[in-house]
Amino acid sequence: MNLLNEIADKYPRAISMAAGRPYEEFFDVKLIHEYLDAFCDHLRRDRGMDDAGITRALFQYGTTKGVIGDLIARHLAEDEDIHVDPASVVVTVGFQEGIFLVLRALRASERDVLLAPTPTYVGVTGAALLAEMPVWPVRSTEHGIDLDHLLEQVKLAREQGLRVRGCYLTPNFANPTGVSLDLATRHRLLEIAESTGLLLLEDNAYGLFGEERLPALKALDQAGHVVYLGSFAKSGMPGARVGYVVADQRLTPGGPDAGGFADALSKLKGMLTVNTSPIAQAVIGGKLLLHEHSLVRANAREAAVYRRNLTHTLDALTRRLGDCPGVTWNSPTGGFFITVTVPFTVDDALLERAARDFGVLFTPMHHFYGGLDAGGGLDQLRLSISLLTPELIEEGVSRLAALVRSRMEAAPR
Repeated sequence: MNLLNEIADKYPRAISMAAGRPYEEFFDVKLIHEYLDAFCDHLRRDRGMDDAGITRALFQYGTTKGVIGDLIARHLAEDEDIHVDPASVVVTVGFQEGIFLVLRALRASERDVLLAPTPTYVGVTGAALLAEMPVWPVRSTEHGIDLDHLLEQVKLAREQGLRVRGCYLTPNFANPTGVSLDLATRHRLLEIAESTGLLLLEDNAYGLFGEERLPALKALDQAGHVVYLGSFAKSGMPGARVGYVVADQRLTPGGPDAGGFADALSKLKGMLTVNTSPIAQAVIGGKLLLHEHSLVRANAREAAVYRRNLTHTLDALTRRLGDCPGVTWNSPTGGFFITVTVPFTVDDALLERAARDFGVLFTPMHHFYGGLDAGGGLDQLRLSISLLTPELIEEGVSRLAALVRSRMEAAPR
């Protein structure tokens, strides 16, 4: 992010197809007040608070687990067919705190490792670094995580005396690839988790934004092998910085004094951020209340924009680069991202040249292999379709095509 921000600041006229930020046309400051009012009405009507109690709930420190766990649980039941006890929900400062808390809670010794597909979201490898948990890469195919290689890595780690503490993955429109797992793969993944005792860490930041919405792993999980990490950054309001973890596992299954995983996360959070801002939670809670707990309904306009932008970007790529030998891209059915593969090296120097000479920004894919595969992704770039209008998409792809053709013409024959 620092690299992209520095280059964007240096070349402000460049069209950014890099950052995965939500669409901004529907942002309205008045909504913040509407959401706060709705949440205050909820506290008065449903929780029996008087004005002093409502004021205290917003202005004072809140409970460590959060003040909207019940609303999140109702949202999950409404939109995802996930049914959980609100006590298993820990509200966090965005997804990033959530993944760090989970990894730190799981990390018990230097023998512990995390599995993750390559390429993977950089926030996960960064959190693992802070939690001192090495990340073992699992190969990806055009269809997502390679389950055979996943099994191989679990076996190899155990043969080396290591403990695989979990496997992070994004089943829906993954960042950075845009790839989703089909239903059969989801079921097989859960079968693998049950047969090996593997804990799956499911990130579902983009699940609302697709032509077809497949069930989350957590909705399919019958054996308690999925920890669900949610975020309201894309579907609620990124500026609120509210995420959550659903951790309904027991730390020692079957033990008479077994503590819940959510309680363990809450204890860690109490030493890290104390609690998530009650005001930020109130804004998100109010949005949920005003849309009957459904973010599908709340994001209907945004989802339509993302589908439009995705279709427009894919069409523009076909028109501008369809005849270029060695240039290909995948065709996600939702989410924010498209992966483009080219017959030359895509590094940070090329990104700066793209911004300076062609006025377009993208994300070099090699950043999503960092620490997992040093040579991975050097012939790929990630395009984000979420923030732009069709006109800017058309111009951005045109500029990208000019860069690609220029680079191919300059390549030695």
